[in-house]
Amino acid sequence: MANEKFDQPVMVVADPASGGQETIGDAAAGLDFLLKRWRGKRSEKYRAAIQACSDTNSGRRPASFARKAFIVVAREAAILVTP
Repeated sequence: MANEKFDQPVMVVADPASGGQETIGDAAAGLDFLLKRWRGKRSEKYRAAIQACSDTNSGRRPASFARKAFIVVAREAAILVTP
């Protein structure tokens, strides 16, 4: 399960000022985005998404689990473009 791609990538607004978008295709990319480029609040959903991506990267959860958690936090932060 580790390094498994999402069944469909998730598109988010990476830079709200410029409208720049980024495609997140797997849990590793999701975790990198959450830890290095996240501009939203550090809510419970944010922490859950980090945990989900970490669990997926280590093989404890399927990619679909991380994808769903990432979509939830991106929607909360109003940066979700396409689920």
